[in-house]
Amino acid sequence: MVQYINDIDNISQLTEEDKKELKQVTQKYSFRSNTYYLSLINWDDPDDPIRRLILPSKDELYDWGKLDPSNEKKHTVTRGVQHKYTSTVLVLLSNSCGGICRYCFRKRIFQREQMEYLKDYEKAINYIKAHKEITNVLLTGGDPLTLSTGKLEKIISKLRKIKHVKIIRIGSKMIAFNPFRIINDKKLLKMISKYSNLERKIYIITHFTHPRELSKTALKAINLLFKAGAILTNQAPLINGVNSDSAVLKKLFQKLSYCGIPSYYVFQCRPSSGNRTYSMPVEKGYSIFKNACSQISGLAKRATYVMSHSTGKIEVLGKDNKNIYFKYRRSARKQDSNKLIKAKRNKDAYWFDDYELIPGSIK
Repeated sequence: MVQYINDIDNISQLTEEDKKELKQVTQKYSFRSNTYYLSLINWDDPDDPIRRLILPSKDELYDWGKLDPSNEKKHTVTRGVQHKYTSTVLVLLSNSCGGICRYCFRKRIFQREQMEYLKDYEKAINYIKAHKEITNVLLTGGDPLTLSTGKLEKIISKLRKIKHVKIIRIGSKMIAFNPFRIINDKKLLKMISKYSNLERKIYIITHFTHPRELSKTALKAINLLFKAGAILTNQAPLINGVNSDSAVLKKLFQKLSYCGIPSYYVFQCRPSSGNRTYSMPVEKGYSIFKNACSQISGLAKRATYVMSHSTGKIEVLGKDNKNIYFKYRRSARKQDSNKLIKAKRNKDAYWFDDYELIPGSIK
């Protein structure tokens, strides 16, 4: 049975000195993991990528970044509901996760009592009903799969009654953190099968960040979701010390393609508070991404490298000796979607805001 761990003192593999040091971090940024996920760590390797992904680092105390780096507050239309892009609404269903990634861009929701995740289901449903341009609803959090299947079905059943909602997406890292959530819950699989029909599918947006997360247990959960009728696709950030190596990223893309999950987005690590140690410059990250893609088949390299900026989803298109080129894949302002942007190269830029745009380059 998988047990959850919220106190660094309960990790027996850590020394007392480690625990004392890491407690300073957990006093500021929450920690959560479980016995299954911790079993993936090679405890003999202090630089183990799974360890780095889930265990705190003292470098998180370096003063850097913002608690809401993509300014989600600006696009919140009612508690727990964000409407940034015309056809897509994001619903924060939960303020809990199967584990807390150290680079989380919503770590603010774990820090204190907050008012961001959904409480009034009817208010959210009524908003979506009233906006017929909405075809996609993304259920996220936290992690929706921390909710009981009954609570999850409560909102999915209501969404399925709205004719203009064609796609329901569930953004979840639970398949990596605790695949037994899927394996041991036949009701969940039955519910997905019920609401993922011929014309309107349920998508599970997985969050595999390192190839070792694709364990045999995780693969079993993946195949059960496929059999239930879900469509799976993966998105993950590029994280320094976790997948910031072309060989590792290549292997991740390959393993995902082998089990039938296309790679969707690779994100530049958002400049969230405490994230300096997990981030790397945009241009370095892009080079790692392109090098990995150059070594794999077309089926494995369908991802695009993007920044989820306050103004929209900005793809990194390429660079030459002087300039770097971007494109708005989606924009908060409809008229900016697909616009091309040229900026001066900056090897020290960690985010779009660090670039000097060339006048007249937005087309």
